Amino acid sequence: MTWLQNYAPLGSPLLSAFVSSLPVILLLVLLGGFHVRALYAALASLAGALVLAIGIFGMPPVLAFASAGFGAAFGLFPIGWIVLNAIFIYELSVATGQFEILKQHVTSLADDRRIQVLLIAFSFGAFIEGCAGFGAPVAITGALLIGLGFRPLDAAVLALIGNTAPVAFGSVGIPIITLNQVTGLDLHLLSAMVGRQLPVFSLLVPFWLIAVMSGWRGMWQVWPACFVTGFTFGLTQFFVSNYHGPWLVDLASAVVSMAALVALLRVWRPAREEGAAPVVRNHVPTAAAFRAWLPWLLLSAFVLVWSFPLVKDTLNGWSSPKIPVPQLHHAVVRVPPVVPHPEPEKAEFVFNWLTATGTSLLLAAITAGFLLGQNAGQLVRLYGRTLLRVRVSLLTIAAMLALGFTTRFSGSDTTMGIALAHTGWWFPFFSPLLGWLGVALTGSDTASNVLFGNLQQVTAQQLGLPPILTAAANSSGGVMGKMIDAQSIVVASVATGGHPDSPRAGTILRAVFWHSLALAVLVGLLVLLQAYVFPGIVPK
Repeated sequence: MTWLQNYAPLGSPLLSAFVSSLPVILLLVLLGGFHVRALYAALASLAGALVLAIGIFGMPPVLAFASAGFGAAFGLFPIGWIVLNAIFIYELSVATGQFEILKQHVTSLADDRRIQVLLIAFSFGAFIEGCAGFGAPVAITGALLIGLGFRPLDAAVLALIGNTAPVAFGSVGIPIITLNQVTGLDLHLLSAMVGRQLPVFSLLVPFWLIAVMSGWRGMWQVWPACFVTGFTFGLTQFFVSNYHGPWLVDLASAVVSMAALVALLRVWRPAREEGAAPVVRNHVPTAAAFRAWLPWLLLSAFVLVWSFPLVKDTLNGWSSPKIPVPQLHHAVVRVPPVVPHPEPEKAEFVFNWLTATGTSLLLAAITAGFLLGQNAGQLVRLYGRTLLRVRVSLLTIAAMLALGFTTRFSGSDTTMGIALAHTGWWFPFFSPLLGWLGVALTGSDTASNVLFGNLQQVTAQQLGLPPILTAAANSSGGVMGKMIDAQSIVVASVATGGHPDSPRAGTILRAVFWHSLALAVLVGLLVLLQAYVFPGIVPK
């Protein structure tokens, strides 16, 4: 069975786009308006997407349900697998008593909670994003902030906002590499162009983060820390992306920004935040601090090693990484204007156990557990408790990804994208909003680049704009959608769950939605200026 996608099933592109958006609107209304639990909201929206795919877009039912099954499987592996093992590392740190020591050590470095947010939610989260992605930064930094005494909702919101600027270069540059493969545009030019857009927001986000946390007055009290963190991150991001490539941008930027902030704290201390309780700064011996950081050091080391091409290629050779999805693989065909010629969609489930980031997290946790004196029985019992804690959340992630894959294979998300591409002179402004929409729908900057990358190129050529600019804008704008995609919202809810005042997914969504939209609009304004006022900034 082969089925061609139809991007205007109702004749009118705008009407088709509106109808296509109904499952997404339903999800947002159920989560944000009626406070429905995320699992039930996802299942209801999935049912709506299936009805839309079959009844309006004419998708054969077997392909529609295969798409949903493919998405659910992807939600459990690799995404759920990463989240489960990221939470397991946190639970191990707590169970062994090392997290209390870690909190004391972080406090000894920075007793101001605003500085802690910059170190953990922004810089350390960017390091994890550069290695892993797929929700791991939100899960890990959210859990760390909870352990440091942040309210669960605050921890979730700060982790999500902090995980923006590094997303385009996440997972060792995979989103940009994928954009190159989809569009055929030069990889280094794409990397350079994104590196001439995102540093502006790398400088802005630390200020934004602290303003959300403490208000404008609280932010002004620590502006030197915000500036040093954002400026060093953005400057490194620019140089590495322009003169090396997309692979090590996040890793280098995160390390430089953390080092710069720690160096600043040796010569400057912020004024105490009004109303903040005094913090006792305990000296933590070096050996004790090392043991407390051991699970997180091993996490970083294992994930970093797992990202090396040589390691990946070797482990891939020991396993069978791709399983074609029955009925679906090469059965759905994308057509112009999304692609120049009809092109069958791949539907391959990558079940490469050995190279999965979640496996590296599990091995890091097991190694840390043994080094911290845990035996095999204790680790198994702790893992069982962790699995029990996140079981409903794993099902929710599966349902959310089933919704995303159904909209992707039915073509309804592309229909929404094409409607934005009809904006003419204003397209440079809407170009990053197209990427924002793609990430909000799919949960991945990589997936958004696959979905809309070529559409950005085709539209730019028709309008006489540089394709490098609009294709890069898709990835740059997409990072702002990361904080509101269903996957990230559920991961944040999982990471900050288990407490009396833990927030529901809908509460988190309402708290971050307008921040996400506002930042996406600012990216649109920047790209508009780059298109018509500063066209020389586009690399040739």
